[in-house]
Amino acid sequence: MAQQGVPEELHVDQYTLGLVGPDQEWAGTVADGGRVTTYTPPGCWGPMVTPSFRGGHEVTRPIRVEGATVGDAVAIHIRDIEVTSMATSTGSMAEREDAFRDDPFVDHRCPECGTTWPDSVVEGTGEDAIRCAECGANASSFGFEYGYTVAFDHENGVGVTLDTDGAHELATDAEAVMDIPENARQHPILLYEPDGMPGTLGRLRPFIGNIGTTPPVTMPDSHNAGDFGQSLIGADHDYGVETEADLEARTDGHMDIPEVREGATLICPVAIDGGGIYVGDLHANQGDGELSLHTTDVSGTVTMDVEVIQGLELDGPVLLPTEEDLPFISRPYSDAEREAGRELGTAHGVDVETEMAPIQVVGSGATVNDATQNAFDRATTLLDMTEGEVRARCTFTGGVQIGRLPGVVQLDMLAPLDVLAERGLADTVRAQYGL
Repeated sequence: MAQQGVPEELHVDQYTLGLVGPDQEWAGTVADGGRVTTYTPPGCWGPMVTPSFRGGHEVTRPIRVEGATVGDAVAIHIRDIEVTSMATSTGSMAEREDAFRDDPFVDHRCPECGTTWPDSVVEGTGEDAIRCAECGANASSFGFEYGYTVAFDHENGVGVTLDTDGAHELATDAEAVMDIPENARQHPILLYEPDGMPGTLGRLRPFIGNIGTTPPVTMPDSHNAGDFGQSLIGADHDYGVETEADLEARTDGHMDIPEVREGATLICPVAIDGGGIYVGDLHANQGDGELSLHTTDVSGTVTMDVEVIQGLELDGPVLLPTEEDLPFISRPYSDAEREAGRELGTAHGVDVETEMAPIQVVGSGATVNDATQNAFDRATTLLDMTEGEVRARCTFTGGVQIGRLPGVVQLDMLAPLDVLAERGLADTVRAQYGL
């Protein structure tokens, strides 16, 4: 039962300037078991080309969950995602080297007057449109190596890329078309009006690219992962760290895993009291691996229910995708499969472990191999198994999937429910899959 004065529902429409960490202003507190609705601006490209940002996304201010303390976990049940942008622009990026120092996502500076993290204004459209408010120079750190503009048909779940005229028309009304929220501070990427591969049809399936809990140190929101975080090591800016070990403070909110969508449950470590849930970087779709490093950034609303799991002590996120999104061999067993398994076991004189349930342990690192080893390390701790047993179970009942190159993965398996019960996860997993 919620404490007196703690709301059961919370709406959030305030954002950080590209940072996550314990020094960010709280958006509010929600009851354990309560519901949060967020209205989020696009991630990636908008903040990337807006030079006042300290990170590559524009995420919500952190949300305190009643009763969540360090060492607990918070289960985030994603109930609904509604995309409100009608179009976006994206593609692979080209860096403008004079507009930053160590990191084009973080330490912006005007290439002419040298102002760091300068305020900016928009003049016209195109890749020269975002200009330093002090001197009028093009102050953006990024352009497109190859870019395209996509218009959406949300009702039918498709998008189509536009030609030069279509991209320019949308650029002239970019904020309205992308539905940039009133409290957002980014410039809309539609301003750049890229027009690559016109007439290409694609399917839409919205998901959340950056969602999780607040790390115990302040870092750029886009770098809260083991791959992007590598650029913080030795960096000469306010958020640089000294060693690889310093990155262990991350909570891996920036995953870009397409299965983090409506119907999924994400279980996140609590690294500061209250948890500090945040949401951002909605995407209209993405192929596994995010091979351009960026995809279709959009505004939208997310509705999620949250609950505290006490004493779970996770090292990183655990994902429970929808059953539809699970690999074939990782799906819960049917009654017929369990019965067949028991009969086969009887024939060979072995008791068959049929009470199993799917989990995905998220890992991140400098490369896919490093990320997979990180997921193995996390899984061995979570399940109290040797790495050899984890590898065997993942080979026989699961696998590894790539969320983002170069280094975010999901290590999936069917785990014994008695083991999950010992860790306090069984009830959440059973509820997710109707077991």
